[in-house]
Amino acid sequence: MNDDDMNDNGVNDDDMNDDGAAMGIGAFARRVGLSPSALRYYDDCGVLRPASVDAGTGYRFYTPSQEARATLLRGLREAEVPLTEASAVLDGPPKQAEEVLRGHLRRMRDRTDTARAVIEGVLRTLTATGTQAVVGGAEWASAVRQVTPAAGAGEGELAVLGCVLVEVGAPAGSGQPGVLGDGEVRLVATDRYRLSVRTLRPLGIHGEPASVLIPVDDLVETARWAARHAEIVVEPTPDGLRLRAGDDVREHAGFTGIYPAYRDMLAALADPVGRVVVDRVALRDALLRGGSTPACVLVAGDDEVRVDDAPALSAICTGPPVHTAFDPLTLVPALEASVGPDVLLEFGARPFPVVVRSADQGSFTTLVMPVALPADATG
Repeated sequence: MNDDDMNDNGVNDDDMNDDGAAMGIGAFARRVGLSPSALRYYDDCGVLRPASVDAGTGYRFYTPSQEARATLLRGLREAEVPLTEASAVLDGPPKQAEEVLRGHLRRMRDRTDTARAVIEGVLRTLTATGTQAVVGGAEWASAVRQVTPAAGAGEGELAVLGCVLVEVGAPAGSGQPGVLGDGEVRLVATDRYRLSVRTLRPLGIHGEPASVLIPVDDLVETARWAARHAEIVVEPTPDGLRLRAGDDVREHAGFTGIYPAYRDMLAALADPVGRVVVDRVALRDALLRGGSTPACVLVAGDDEVRVDDAPALSAICTGPPVHTAFDPLTLVPALEASVGPDVLLEFGARPFPVVVRSADQGSFTTLVMPVALPADATG
């Protein structure tokens, strides 16, 4: 006699079925394809109660009329339907059951599509011979949109500032903003007054760390193309950057030059002495009120932010009061490139830059240098 021949207390079910109707837990479990432990669990959850329970022994008894419910429950659980939703299918009206099952089916399809994309990306990188990473096309387009406003004009000796640094498999960082670890794709742009860094977590990655400089205009064109594809392969080459979406390939010539040591800048940042969380669009609009002025005075404290004479903005302020100035032409693009309704500003002691973070996207960071306070605002 094995466990399936026993009821809750180890008594043979065959000895409990003299009337030919009620079955002990073991016999019922064999009939419906569920284990006795599963039946006990479903009893505890109230999803499949036994027809009766012996008051003296605690034996559970089931009837043939319960077989259909138990079999349906087994099928739902094999299809990974959550127990709360299974209950709605078992006991709710047909319309509700249909909505629940169609919703679960959509989620299963989404999970399958995501798993397929990840596995296909990893398989491609396993057979790759160079450095490659698979990223979402929309993510790549978003990253380009965010960092390119920080790039410079790119002329003469400073032509390298007109490029975006693309790093695949970036080396491990030190925990500073934007300095992230192996297995990541990073886009960097700077004009010496701003520094923007966006990091992507690839679906798959292969090869040694590599980097390449690509002119801004080329990447902007690439972003429009990438946004139309679910995923793309990013491949630094000796001559530049190759981007692939299936058989559709984009080649971009690289730029030769020495890029600013942005990691040193990030590593040199001291811990912020103050933080401000404020409505991103409202702060941008307040800065734009200054028109072409080269310096907007920003004062923060007591849970509000003021820009020049614009109305005060509600904010969450921590640390000492802030009294500094920024060129709107450098700070406004950082705000426009951010994501979400709020923005986080981290202030260090002057003359250190302000760190601008998207409250909804921690993988995007911009540093903006302050400017000198106007003579009438230095109090």
